[in-house]
Amino acid sequence: TWGRKGGERLQVGIMVDSHYVLPNDIGIATLDCAEAFELLSPEEKHYAHYLSRACWYGGLVVLLQTSPESPTIYVLLSRIFRTQDPSQLQEVARSLGVTDEEYQALLVYTAAIYANMGNYKSFGDTKFVPSLPKEKLKKVVWASQAFLQNPEEMEALWESCEKLMYSLEPLQKHLGLSGEGVSTYFSANCSMEDAKLAQKLLDSQNISAYNTRLFKTETGGKTSYEVRLASVLLDEPQLDEMSVKPKQFQFEGCTFTVTRGDYSPILQRVVENLQKAQQHTARPVQTEMLEHYTTSFKQGSIPAHKEGSRCWIRDKSPIVER
Repeated sequence: TWGRKGGERLQVGIMVDSHYVLPNDIGIATLDCAEAFELLSPEEKHYAHYLSRACWYGGLVVLLQTSPESPTIYVLLSRIFRTQDPSQLQEVARSLGVTDEEYQALLVYTAAIYANMGNYKSFGDTKFVPSLPKEKLKKVVWASQAFLQNPEEMEALWESCEKLMYSLEPLQKHLGLSGEGVSTYFSANCSMEDAKLAQKLLDSQNISAYNTRLFKTETGGKTSYEVRLASVLLDEPQLDEMSVKPKQFQFEGCTFTVTRGDYSPILQRVVENLQKAQQHTARPVQTEMLEHYTTSFKQGSIPAHKEGSRCWIRDKSPIVER
């Protein structure tokens, strides 16, 4: 039998608050930009293309920053819908006994993963789960062209994320620190007190926390923290005066080590595309802006990012907006 709460269809035997599932009447549309893109000049097309590629790679970091399972869910769904048109997959789903309502729920869930770049709402930090039964979703995955072409990879992806995809354990309903929710910004043993202590250290050293993560270790009664800065560069020689240098601090009885290179491979792709976009800018202020953003992502420099934003403000009425 099916349970109902808040007007949402629910999985057999499980009462799920409608707060954690998405309604099927949410609109889904493909962004149609072909006509607008064709109106651009060749230089503008290149500029738009490389900026979009930089943004796409940067978005992968958001997946990693949302929840441990978000990247795997994203890859699983992307493999399915890049290999097979949704209308074709729907016919397959019907043959498996999946109703059109349930298939629509899969499309809504997939669109929400893309829109939020993860399985937690970007506004509210609340988890959302598929509103079709897990076993039916598994049948669709197994019958998809992506699975038929690469069964070992697809099965591994499914096994890696299916439990957390559907889990609504109390600590997995929301984003938050240890004992309160899920976080990939902090290691699982970090509490709010750890976060406040780290912030005090960063403030004392004039280091911004905007592009950092915190990892705590306890050995022999001593507490150590690693502050990881997101950057392409792993070492110090190429850093300018605006960038935070890797250092170790003793602070309130704890050891803090500042390292860099978090998400380095992804940010390298961001930088490569920003540098390509620089070759097709329409005006000097755009070139300057991208130079600052490139420096920011290479070195992990928040001041450089702010300088890039100042250039963005000065770039009035651009044909291609960022």
